[in-house]
Amino acid sequence: MSVFGKLFGGGGKGGKGPSPQDAIQKLRDTEQMLAKKQDFLEKKIDQELITAKKNGTKNKRAALQALKRKKRYENQLTQIDGTLSTIEFQREALENANTNTEVLKNMGFAAKAMKAAHENMDIDKVDDLMQDITEQQELAQEISDAISKPVGFGEEFDEVGDNVRCTLFFISQRLGCSYQELDKNLLEIGGTEDAHLPNVPSTSLPSRPAKEDEDEDEMDNLQRWAMEAI
Repeated sequence: MSVFGKLFGGGGKGGKGPSPQDAIQKLRDTEQMLAKKQDFLEKKIDQELITAKKNGTKNKRAALQALKRKKRYENQLTQIDGTLSTIEFQREALENANTNTEVLKNMGFAAKAMKAAHENMDIDKVDDLMQDITEQQELAQEISDAISKPVGFGEEFDEVGDNVRCTLFFISQRLGCSYQELDKNLLEIGGTEDAHLPNVPSTSLPSRPAKEDEDEDEMDNLQRWAMEAI
């Protein structure tokens, strides 16, 4: 049986080795035992030093023996320091190995769980599902857009109103007044039975330049287009 086998209480060839936790605990116990041994040797060294000083002049033989014992204690103390360093290094190595073992064990457990979670998953089915989700989102957006559009007669009404306003604007420009004044005058017009109409002139009107004829034709076309739109 090896020295470490004796130290950790291991069995023979067929015996089961100690667990890392047991080995770490035994190393800690050994460290505590050696630390107590250090305290004992330090006290013995102090006592022998006092004895050597006390018998330095009276009994040289006793002083010399005390110094020799002090030297042996110091050698033992040095050996214990080296042993403690070795044990501390081994304990730290075992702790790191135990930590790595636990980490690997947990990682293996997580890998098995992930494998079990993906066992019933098919990448083709996932792609089909994502495509269905995208199509449903697009359909929902189309429905929302259709619902949010104004009703048809409202759009036609707005278009008619725009045509009327456009016609009134061109008429106001032709008459030399503002659009607001023309709109106000049209609202103030009452029934036609009391309206005062101007007399028809008896003389012939002067001829107009061709440019004015073109402008008036264009204005008539715009008015005609506006009335047809209404």
